[in-house]
Amino acid sequence: MAERSAVLVVGEALIDAVVKGGEVTGEHVGGSPANVAFGVGALGHEVSLATWIGPDERGDRILARCSAAGVSVVPGSMGAERTSVAYATIDARGQATYRFDLTWDVPDLGDTSAIGHVHTGSIAATIEPGGSQVLDVIRRLREQATISYDPNMRPTLMGSPDEVRARVEDLISLCDVVKASDEDIQWLYPGAFLPDVLRHWGELGAAVAVITRGGQGAVYAVRTATTAEVTTVPAKATTVIDTVGAGDSFMAGLVSGLLDAGYLGGPQARERLLAAGIDDLRPCVDRATATSGVTVGHAGAYAPTRAELGD
Repeated sequence: MAERSAVLVVGEALIDAVVKGGEVTGEHVGGSPANVAFGVGALGHEVSLATWIGPDERGDRILARCSAAGVSVVPGSMGAERTSVAYATIDARGQATYRFDLTWDVPDLGDTSAIGHVHTGSIAATIEPGGSQVLDVIRRLREQATISYDPNMRPTLMGSPDEVRARVEDLISLCDVVKASDEDIQWLYPGAFLPDVLRHWGELGAAVAVITRGGQGAVYAVRTATTAEVTTVPAKATTVIDTVGAGDSFMAGLVSGLLDAGYLGGPQARERLLAAGIDDLRPCVDRATATSGVTVGHAGAYAPTRAELGD
C-alpha cells in the first residue's frame, strides 16, 4: 500500500455565476481543482485544498462547500483581497461565453510531511501570477509524493496554444498521471491523432495518460520501457442531465482508483505504477468512468460517493 495517504490539491476555487439578460441568475462553487478535491473527498480519501479566496461572502460559501465535502482548506488560502468569479453569459441560443474576474496566488502550504499525492491543473497551473509557483511546488513535493495533472484548458484566459504548450508539457514531465479531454487536445495540438498525443506525454514522463471523449468513453496509455500501450474504455453513463463537472469527476475517480490500488502515494507507489501493465490499470480507469457516469446523471458538478459506485 501507499506510504502516505493524504492528498493535496493545489488550484483555484471560485464562484461560477450564470448571467442571463444582463443579470446574474445563479451562483455556485466551482473551479476544476476544487471539484477534483470534492470528488476525492466524497470517495472517502483524506484531502486538503490549497487555493486563493477572499474574506467575503463568496469565500465563505467555498469554505462551507469544502467542509460539507470533507475537504480541509490550507489555512493560508484565505489571503486574497476578493474571491474569484467566472461569469458565464448565456445567449438566446443557450450558448455560453465566459469572463473571469480572477485573482490567484499559491498560499503557504505549511507542514506537507503527510502528503502522499498532489493534484493540480487548469487555470492555477498555467497563468501568472501563481502558475510558476505551482510548478515549483510540484518540483519540490515530487520527491515525496506522486503527481497528477489535468490541463483543463481555458482559451479565453490562457492565450494561444503556442503560448501555453511549453508550460503544460513542463508539468506533464513532472507528473505520474495526466488526464485531458479531447477538446483540450484539439485546442492544444490541432489536428493531432489522440494516441500520438498519449505516446508523446509518455515520452515526456507521464506513466499513465488519459484522454476523455465524452459519451465515447476514454482512451488511455501506459508507458513501458520500450513504448506506450494504448487502449479504449467505454463511457458508463445511462442518464445524462448535463456534463458539468464530468471531467473533474473522472479525474477524482481515477485518483481514487489509483490510490486504492497502491499506485499513488509516494516513491514506492510510483515504482509500482511504472511496473504496471495496461490491464492492471483498467479497474482504476473503470472507476473514473463510473464516477463521471454518476455525475452526468445529476445537475451540476455532483461528487458521487463509493456507495453510489457500488464499491
